[in-house]
Amino acid sequence: MNAKIILALVIAGGIAAWMATGTLVVSGTAQEATPRPPAERSEANDAPFSVRVATLTAVDRPRSLKMRGRTRADALVSVAAETGARIAERLAHRGTKVEPGDVLCRLEEGARAAQLAQAKAEAARAQLDFDAATKLRGRGFESETRVATTRAELDAAQASVAAAELELARTVVEAPIAGIVQEPIAEVGARLAVGDVCATIVDADPIVITGQVSERDISQVREGVTAEITLVTGESVKGTVVFISRTADADTRTFTVEIHVPNPDGTLRAGVTAEARIPLPAIKAHRLSPGILTLADNGAVGVRTVGEDDKVAFMPVKIVMQDTEGFWVTGLPDVVTVITVGQDYVIDGQTVDPVKEANDA
Repeated sequence: MNAKIILALVIAGGIAAWMATGTLVVSGTAQEATPRPPAERSEANDAPFSVRVATLTAVDRPRSLKMRGRTRADALVSVAAETGARIAERLAHRGTKVEPGDVLCRLEEGARAAQLAQAKAEAARAQLDFDAATKLRGRGFESETRVATTRAELDAAQASVAAAELELARTVVEAPIAGIVQEPIAEVGARLAVGDVCATIVDADPIVITGQVSERDISQVREGVTAEITLVTGESVKGTVVFISRTADADTRTFTVEIHVPNPDGTLRAGVTAEARIPLPAIKAHRLSPGILTLADNGAVGVRTVGEDDKVAFMPVKIVMQDTEGFWVTGLPDVVTVITVGQDYVIDGQTVDPVKEANDA
């Protein structure tokens, strides 16, 4: 038999079988040739839409704030000469560890010692004049004016002694703080004027990490908390938040935060890029899969929930952090039933048939 004839017979048979079922297709939809009674159709249309739900409970979630910054020394002091003279001796060298009071440079004394001796001699003479005038005044042979004059001369002479002693002491330049001597440092034979640097001392214990925190997060940062710091050089250390500025930078609207890290052995260096994790107060949050989140008509991010009356409600949420398993959000009740499948096919106020997840108690 011709293949075309056979194909035609098969198609004709199929059409006959379909017509025998009594089902018509109208506008692309299948309808029964014999409609069901109105009561049956009403029951089918009123059946609640089934959605899958899960009950979530909020947990305390620790948080931290990342702050990028740089390390710097706790103190960097340029020790300057307070009198002008040549350097006669330099006792501190680059890399030398010094303590407060250690001698850095000795300057030439010049005539300062002789000036001190002269001032002391003048003070001794003035003391004799004052003592003699005082005795004579006690016997009635000297006036009060003379006694006052000798007293003034004695005070001036003693002041000259003190000034000469101070000037002589200034030829010895001492370290005001403990630390390590570094550049700039003056050489022996160089003449220093008042204010010229003899040596520079860096105190890197503790080392200070300085960074900026935005105005949105600064209210959550607290002094005294322990932060974890990772340096670009590979070291991982811990430090304490010791300072939070009270005013923001006018251009960046950020606040300066300082963290102190103990550095007794001096292994940590200043000027290194660092990243600090500052702990923030824990919050109650829910962890959600990204697929549960949906959008409201106004564009707000949230979830659709089911209440005790099986009615749908939209609740906006705020995403506070993210991990490998999803988003942590706030804005929901501590215990809430959320729609996990079908949330995009229902509307607020609609009654649904909630079906719990298999692993949901």
